[in-house]
Amino acid sequence: MTNNNILRSIRDTFDFSDSKMCVIFGLANLETTCEQVSDWLKNKGDPAYKNCTDVQLAIFLNGLINDKRGKKEGPQPEPETYLTNNIIFLKLKIALDLKADDVLDIMNLVNLRINKYELSAFFRKPYHKNYRICKDKVLRSFLEGVQLKYRDNI
Repeated sequence: MTNNNILRSIRDTFDFSDSKMCVIFGLANLETTCEQVSDWLKNKGDPAYKNCTDVQLAIFLNGLINDKRGKKEGPQPEPETYLTNNIIFLKLKIALDLKADDVLDIMNLVNLRINKYELSAFFRKPYHKNYRICKDKVLRSFLEGVQLKYRDNI
């Protein structure tokens, strides 16, 4: 999945306007224009399409955490320069304040069956012996499940 696809999926799930997306970037200390955000949200074939970098997506996800859960005291976390599906999955889990059972319920909405042990392996440190790489299919399924769960509750 591309960063732009993830950004679009989150925007569509919560029905965020371009201005709300700018606000979310601002919550993590990145000033953006609505034009920049609009270019990141365009389809790849559009001439105005721009790639959303890992740093920009990390900043957005940090802003989403601040938007959904409130800003924590002290310095804000530094955005990652390189994002993996595991990091994106974890940031979304934190932003939505989901516990393991909540994530499993979301995965069941899209008929992807995993157990708690498989799920916890995605959130371990990469050097841990039980760490497991989150593949695109798992992240895509999670985003689809989140859309099914939260889209009707707006």
